[in-house]
Amino acid sequence: MPKFSANISLLFTEVAFLDRFNAAANAGFKAVECQFPYAYDAAEIASKLDIHGLELVLYNLPAGNWEAGDRGIACDPARIAEFQHGIYDALTFSTLLKTEQLNCLAGVKPKNITNNIAEKTLIENLRYASHRLSAAGIRLLIEPINQYDIPEFFISTSAQALALIASADVDNLFLQYDVYHMQRTEGELAHTIRANLARISHIQIADNPGRAEPGTGEINYRYLLPWLDEVGYQGWVGCEYNPRGDTSAGLGWLTDAAH
Repeated sequence: MPKFSANISLLFTEVAFLDRFNAAANAGFKAVECQFPYAYDAAEIASKLDIHGLELVLYNLPAGNWEAGDRGIACDPARIAEFQHGIYDALTFSTLLKTEQLNCLAGVKPKNITNNIAEKTLIENLRYASHRLSAAGIRLLIEPINQYDIPEFFISTSAQALALIASADVDNLFLQYDVYHMQRTEGELAHTIRANLARISHIQIADNPGRAEPGTGEINYRYLLPWLDEVGYQGWVGCEYNPRGDTSAGLGWLTDAAH
C-alpha cells in the first residue's frame, strides 16, 4: 500500500489545529500536510512534529486572502510582488519545518486580463519560485483544480498543468495530482497517473461526490491504491477529504485498502 499523510486542514477538525498533530499520530499516520501553516508559529509546529514523530510533507505557498475569496494569486500580473514575498514566507517556514515540497495555487484569472497574459504571468512566477525553492532543496508543485468547486480556476486539467511545466522548463517543477479534482474534470485516473508518473510528486485523495472518505463514492480506491504500488509511485498520498463524522471513526477505509 502507498504511504499516507493526513491533511490536518480537513482531518481531525474536532480539535484545535495544533492538537491535530497528536490526533494524526494516534491514528497511525507518520506524516501530515496542511493547506496553510502561516497563521501559526513555525517553531511551535516544528515542536509538535518532533514530539509526535511526524513529517510535514506538503503545504501551499501563500495564496492571497483566502477568507476574502482568493484561491491563489500566481496568474495575476498585478500581484507579482505579493507572490514573490510569499516565497520568502514559505521558505522561512520550511527552514524550521523541513518540508521538501510546496504547492502553488494558480488562482482564478482576473476578469480584466487575457488568458495569454495570465499564462505568461504564471509561467514567470513558477520560474521565480522554482529557482528559489531549488536553491533550498525544495520541489515546487502545481495543482489543477476542478471548476465545479472553484469556478474559473485557471488550471483545471492535468494536461494544462503539464503543458505549463514544460513551458516553464525548470528542473524542480512537478504535478500535484488530486484524484478527486481530476475525477470531476477528466477521469482516466489510472492511465493518467501511469503516463505521467515521472512528473507527479504528490497525490491527494478523496471520493466523489462530496469530497468525503475514500470508499464513499464513485472512485474505485480498492483498485486505484494498489495500482499506485504497481506502477511504482514512491511519493506520499495525502488524505485531503471532508470526514462525514468523527475523523478517527471514519478511517476504516485505510484498513480495507490494506487487504
